[in-house]
Amino acid sequence: MSKKITLFFFVCCMLISPFALRAQEVTVTGKVTGRVDGQPLPGVTVTLQGTNRATITNATGFFTILAPTGGKLVFAMLGMQSQTVTVAGAELNVSLVEDETALNEVVVVGYGTQKKSVVTGSITSVKASELETMPVNRIEQSLQGRTSGLTIAANSGQPGEAATVRLRGITSFRDNASNPLWVVDGIVVDNGGISYLNQSDIESIEVLKDAASQAIYGTRAAAGVILITTKRGKAGSIKVDYTGYYGTSAPARKLSLLNATEYATLRNEAAAADGKTLPFADPASFGQGTDWQEAIFNNDARRQNHEFSISGGG
Repeated sequence: MSKKITLFFFVCCMLISPFALRAQEVTVTGKVTGRVDGQPLPGVTVTLQGTNRATITNATGFFTILAPTGGKLVFAMLGMQSQTVTVAGAELNVSLVEDETALNEVVVVGYGTQKKSVVTGSITSVKASELETMPVNRIEQSLQGRTSGLTIAANSGQPGEAATVRLRGITSFRDNASNPLWVVDGIVVDNGGISYLNQSDIESIEVLKDAASQAIYGTRAAAGVILITTKRGKAGSIKVDYTGYYGTSAPARKLSLLNATEYATLRNEAAAADGKTLPFADPASFGQGTDWQEAIFNNDARRQNHEFSISGGG
């Protein structure tokens, strides 16, 4: 009898516990404003930490999200410092502070340099510190996955081969009209003509995406502009830099193919099943044949690169 009571109590607990956990969640509403001016901030992402549950603030800065008591909400917005707040009730008001580090960063535009805080165009910047640790052969490869709207596709598997670069898709049916304009230190270069550049010599790369940033270059910039600024000497103490890497490459996987004897045997079986004369009298005489994958591929293709530079003085 006691075992039946215990089992019944256990089943009841299992049925009630989901409702108890559900009851701990509350609908949190609130408003997000700027700490300096108190103005509402639309477009702020509100995420329940540790989950995929998220929402954004509306035009007046208000948001609504379902969260458990004691859970943490993360408020994030471009140009503002992220803030994490613990849920203590159904109402939660948050004020965000501007991210001065991001706004004071200097970027290169078509007509000089500006701070990000005053730039109204769509610009993505990649700095030298992000390029130094990337063992790539071409500049295009260093932009892969770092710039939104930029698509880079290899034309072939040949090492060092130029890639196809598209900024926000195909913009024209004419040949090469969809290629972005490359500008190196203020000088326009042909598409694919940047192979002479060493990524260690690059100070920054700016990708200009909208018409405002491209106006200075005219119709040539209809598919976007990629500005490259190279490093220059700076006054001060002498600085010595060394960058190098060493590696080896091998095929990740080879096809499992028949050898010469196995191939001849299968051909004979196919001919016999079709009622035809056997094409090979003695398949075993062919032996293993030539493994062309082994003959072509290099299982230990070594590569290395060493760069040494000195700057400073003055």
